[in-house]
Amino acid sequence: MKTLIVGGGIMGLSAAWALRRAGAEVTLLEQGALPNPLGTSVDQHRLIRYPYGAQRGYTRMVRDAYHAWERVWRDLKMTLYAETGTLVLSGEGDGWAASCAAMLREEDVEHLSFDDAMVTGRWPMLRGDGLKDAFYCPSGGLLFAEAIVSSLAAHLRERGVVLRTEAKVTGIDADQGRVTLADGSQMDADRVLVCAGPWTAQLLPDLAPVSRSSRQVIVYLQPPADLNAAWHAAPMLLEIGETKGFYLVPPRVTRDGMRTGLKIGDHRFGPTADPGSDREPKPEEIDAILANARHRIADLEQYRVTQAKTCFYDVEAEERFQFRQLGARGFAFCGSSGHGFKFGPVIGERITDALLEKAGFAETARWLAGMVDGDGAP
Repeated sequence: MKTLIVGGGIMGLSAAWALRRAGAEVTLLEQGALPNPLGTSVDQHRLIRYPYGAQRGYTRMVRDAYHAWERVWRDLKMTLYAETGTLVLSGEGDGWAASCAAMLREEDVEHLSFDDAMVTGRWPMLRGDGLKDAFYCPSGGLLFAEAIVSSLAAHLRERGVVLRTEAKVTGIDADQGRVTLADGSQMDADRVLVCAGPWTAQLLPDLAPVSRSSRQVIVYLQPPADLNAAWHAAPMLLEIGETKGFYLVPPRVTRDGMRTGLKIGDHRFGPTADPGSDREPKPEEIDAILANARHRIADLEQYRVTQAKTCFYDVEAEERFQFRQLGARGFAFCGSSGHGFKFGPVIGERITDALLEKAGFAETARWLAGMVDGDGAP
């Protein structure tokens, strides 16, 4: 089967990886370089973790994701992952941590309940003020995103996948299986799969309601010297609420000497913006990220901002992944909503099964949307 993939982020590359393993002929079109510095998938790291509130489908999907990443590591002949563990916190009046813990009990995922004294005793760089619920999972860690995208692209080239960079797609004929490029040329295939991330709505306007481009700011910090060792041993931290919330990624030094920083970001969706512009974080955006975490990180004013970056997610209101059939030969995956990277390879495998008609489209779309146990249609 001849397949065209539009988009060279983690979803497009993962689909190409799975399709090539299944014997398909694959060409991937990327509008920029590979890795594309403007892409959602390009930053030091992304997180994989079990806590997902009451979302049973995605909690279960994490297990499948870990197994799929093991298949990627075997193909790449390297492991681009560091286990950190996961610390989940909630303040008074916010039940997200309690909801997570209840789901993890039901799904038999190991976790330990903590109180505020245990949190600050084990991690003295944190504050316990206003802490209502807390637990720790020994599982969870960092996927080194930039290195994964680069290594996966190199592997695909070696496996015979055609990767065309600076190849901007301007039109899709889903019934004919045809794409039109900015230079006016056209390409045909048995299947066309669009994985364009925050550019999806520009290419496929009908998907705008489930693929909004959300501008997100992340901030890298240098902690005080006396806390460096503590932070390098710290877990990722999730404090996610209805009206506010942040996530924290601890620094690590990998076995091959790769160094990653201490990163914090706002878990909430950002404003709608053009992913091709407005890339410079504003001082007030940086201040807002810091303010969001100040109640939890002790003496945050002693930390130095080393870098601030913007990235763009394509978001769906309920954070459910969207797999859509566009016509006789066209498909799209969108709505990754900031939590898709961890599932890249397993999503690629499931989409491959659907494109090769080894699995039903409707069943695959439901699974990708996290629908289980009698949930409604996506």
